Amino acid sequence: MSYIGVSPAQSFTALLKQDFTTSATTSYTLDHAVNNANDIALFINFVRQEPTAAYSASGTSLTLTSATSGTDDMYCIYLGQALQTVNPSAGSVGLSQLSATGTKDSTTFLRGDNTFNTPPLGGITMADQWRLTATVTSDTDPISSNLEQIDTAGQGTLGSAMTVSSGVFTFPSTGIYFVDYQATCSANGSDNIIISIKLTTDNSTYTEVARGWYGVGQSQLGTAYCNTLVDVTDTSNVKVRFSVASLDPGSILDGDTTRTDTGFMFIRLGDT
Repeated sequence: MSYIGVSPAQSFTALLKQDFTTSATTSYTLDHAVNNANDIALFINFVRQEPTAAYSASGTSLTLTSATSGTDDMYCIYLGQALQTVNPSAGSVGLSQLSATGTKDSTTFLRGDNTFNTPPLGGITMADQWRLTATVTSDTDPISSNLEQIDTAGQGTLGSAMTVSSGVFTFPSTGIYFVDYQATCSANGSDNIIISIKLTTDNSTYTEVARGWYGVGQSQLGTAYCNTLVDVTDTSNVKVRFSVASLDPGSILDGDTTRTDTGFMFIRLGDT
């Protein structure tokens, strides 16, 4: 047989028939879901019934306008299946019919690239602060002792905490982090105290990425600041440490265990 235009993917499709066991009722169940009454041809006692007037159909529900009796002969021919209706009936498509990759459950959503993913969390989900608990009187790189997470009543943290070993701080997860170094200092004479944030991306070589200083000849206590954004693409390799330099005799980097004189703050801003 010849066709005008593109040939159908399937040349022929057999019509399906369903026989019903009748009784004094108007409600019957179809073997196959349909969109509406026009998707089936219904025959009662070999007489074709008019769709929507004599019966209605939706999904697998068939409803007659008038009840049948137990002696009636009733069957239907599925026309919608033969015509291959484009729109599936409501509620007929489930997760098992989807070919997308990833975990399909109530906690994920389907992305445009046909993968299931977890929705990103809104807002800041991690904030942590540490402090120096004792005074430093000489150049130190990194500051590796007398460190504690804040614990004074009323202070708090959010999410997973930073971890520290030998002065090296490890991030709890990947992401873009705001890292802040606040130092309370006293510079003796002509001293110029330098504080630094140092970053590694290979868990080995550290580079100074932020610097602050306090000086010259300020014998009273003052504050130095520096901060930076860190792109943590790998928690095993991207880490930070803190240092203080140019401490002449009599100069100090102040620490305290009951308040934050010198502190280190970490806030995760979002995904990398």
